[in-house]
Amino acid sequence: MGKLTIKDIAREAGVSITTVSRVLNKKEEGMSQETREKVLRVMEELNYQPNKLARGLVTKRSNMLGLIVPNISNPFFPELCRGAEDEANKRQYSLIICNSDDQTQKEENYLRLLKEQQVDGILLSSKDRLSKTSKNQLQSGKIPYVLFDRGEEGNNYSGVFLDNEKGGYLAGKHLTDLGHTKIACMTGPQDIRNSQQRLLGFQQALMENSVNLLGSFILDGDFQMDTAYRVAKDFLQNNNVTAIFACNDLMACGIYRAAHEIGIQIPEQLSIIGFDDIPLVTALIPKLTTIRQGTYEMGRKAIELLINKIENNSSEEVVFEPTLIVRESTEQIRRD
Repeated sequence: MGKLTIKDIAREAGVSITTVSRVLNKKEEGMSQETREKVLRVMEELNYQPNKLARGLVTKRSNMLGLIVPNISNPFFPELCRGAEDEANKRQYSLIICNSDDQTQKEENYLRLLKEQQVDGILLSSKDRLSKTSKNQLQSGKIPYVLFDRGEEGNNYSGVFLDNEKGGYLAGKHLTDLGHTKIACMTGPQDIRNSQQRLLGFQQALMENSVNLLGSFILDGDFQMDTAYRVAKDFLQNNNVTAIFACNDLMACGIYRAAHEIGIQIPEQLSIIGFDDIPLVTALIPKLTTIRQGTYEMGRKAIELLINKIENNSSEEVVFEPTLIVRESTEQIRRD
């Protein structure tokens, strides 16, 4: 038999073409369970694969979703993508994952590509604001979208975020509760709100405990390990601190490397706390104390919100709570 069509399925099942079409498009109201199961059984026996493009022309749905992340090499994002993909598959959607490298032009190009692929909706981790071109592409194509991890668009949008300010606060409170007063903070890029919110929360915790965070102890990072290593090595060779908060775990890894090369013992001479709780940090020696994000669950929830928006045009913002995970890289200040 050549390429199967719904006409062949209808003939084998002894039903009309319309009935087969209704089963394929899940429009089965008023259809008996026996008829539905007969059609599905014949499709399975004949290994029938429906033409998704043709089906999409009828249903106006492709059952494909797009996901744009800023840096897939950052271990934070694969876990988020995993949660998103698992939830999408569970709901019978395929997921196209794109990496923008935090470049506005690449983001705009991917949005154009996803629009051409006729995706039903898009998950987007952009910089703090969508570019005018990106916003126009989404609005002109009437593409439902959900922001996650980054970005803030106003009132009528769906988004999944973390309370980053609270996460920074938890990190600061943990260090001050341990008696540290000579504390530094390595931030992420200044144009990413997450980083600035973490710094704000951290500063708030220190102020509440009468600890002053010197301007010279706020180190400019970029969420990358190599940069953190270079900045931390220069800083630690010229400054005496007992604790550092890194605004993500990758930078904490870079600080570890710098401390080891200089001969600074962790946590005996330097307590380090990170942010994210990526899988890598439990392989560090000592294991890293950090602020955990529910990364997998955030990805899963973002898909849930996106499908709700596609099907019901509903908008919702969900803010996840961070958790302090105490391991081995922080300890009570030693009074020698």
